[in-house]
Order: sequence, then structure tokens, then C-alpha cells
Amino acid sequence: MKRRDFSLQLASAGLGLAVAGPATAQGAPIEAKNYVKLQTVVPVALPSPQKKIEVIEFFSYSCPHCFDLEPVLERWVKTLAPDVYFRQVPVGFSLAYQMHQKLFFALEEIGQREALHRKVFGAIHQQRRPLNTEAEMLGFLTANGIDGAKFTDAFRSFAVNTKAARAKQLSEAYKLDGVPTLGIHGRYLTSASLAGSHERAVVVADYLIQQVRQTL
Repeated sequence: MKRRDFSLQLASAGLGLAVAGPATAQGAPIEAKNYVKLQTVVPVALPSPQKKIEVIEFFSYSCPHCFDLEPVLERWVKTLAPDVYFRQVPVGFSLAYQMHQKLFFALEEIGQREALHRKVFGAIHQQRRPLNTEAEMLGFLTANGIDGAKFTDAFRSFAVNTKAARAKQLSEAYKLDGVPTLGIHGRYLTSASLAGSHERAVVVADYLIQQVRQTL
């Protein structure tokens, strides 16, 4: 598979990056070693004037490393300052990723994403239910109290297809080649393969958030 989980090398598509060791135990994280500074700034999408800094987790339900990151991410998000806007963006690197991308956006459309987010991860990685087809998704979702017809309408909708297309554009703008990856305000990327672990990745992200904050 051309696109690789970030436990492998994160190819940087013109950024000149080679995967390096963990973030230094002392001192600030190091550019091109623990994080990438994008050559072209990506426009951000903030929901309100109170939110100043955008942080994105690029992920896929299919990705086992994304599943492993999730509890670390949940704890970390609770510590973010009020001026930080965090969101998750599913990528579409493969057919399975594209199906799960649409699953994410369809659940968002019907107001059930937060309620079922962890359950989807659990079904795929703990229960070994791939959820790669509409039929598999419907079986899982109806068992969890979701209106199947409502989900199907959303899954096939123009709105979901539009969100998937925008997610593709965003992942290409960030020049992603693996997930999970944290994008900081359209300027930086970091990940466990760069920082050394999931826990260190969010530490590096905190540092990058502060770097952005100092320029605003």
C-alpha cells in the first residue's frame, strides 16, 4: 500500500524529511527531526473568533496505530487551552479508508459521531469486524440503536461526499503519507514516528501550539 501507517517512514513529498529518533529529553523539539515545518502554509478553518489555533488529527478507523493513539489523544485534548480548536479528519488513502471516511462523516451528519466514535474503533480492532461495506456498517449501527435508513441517506449524501472531497484536499495540502499525524495550524506536522511515541507526539504538539501562539 503506497500510503503507510506512521510506524513506518513518513515520506514527506518534497519536504526533505527523514524519520528520526524521539524528541530530545531536554530542550525544545528539533525541526526536521521531531516535527516538520511545512513549506507552504495550509489555510485553517476556525469556528469562532475565540478559537485562534487549529489542531488536526489525521486518522483512519482502519489504522491500528490510530486506535492505539486514541486514549492518549482523548486525555490530551482535555488539556488544550480555550484558544485551540481541535478536530479529527479521516483520510482516504485506500478503499477501506475511504469507506471509513464516509462512515465518520455520515455519523457526523446524523449527530452520532461522538457517541459511536470509540465503538467504531472497538468493532474494527477488538471485535475484528472490518466494517468495510454498507451492509457491515448497518448491522453494527442498528445494533447500537441507529436508524439504518437515516444513516444510509447520510452515507450516500452529497454533503458526505463533499466533506470527503475536502478531507482529501486537506490531506494533500499537508502532504500526508501516513496516519495518525497531528497537523498544527497549517504550519507543522508531528507524529509518533517523529517524536518517538504517542505520548511524545502530543508533547511536541504542545510545543508547536505555543510556537504558533507567539506569532498571533
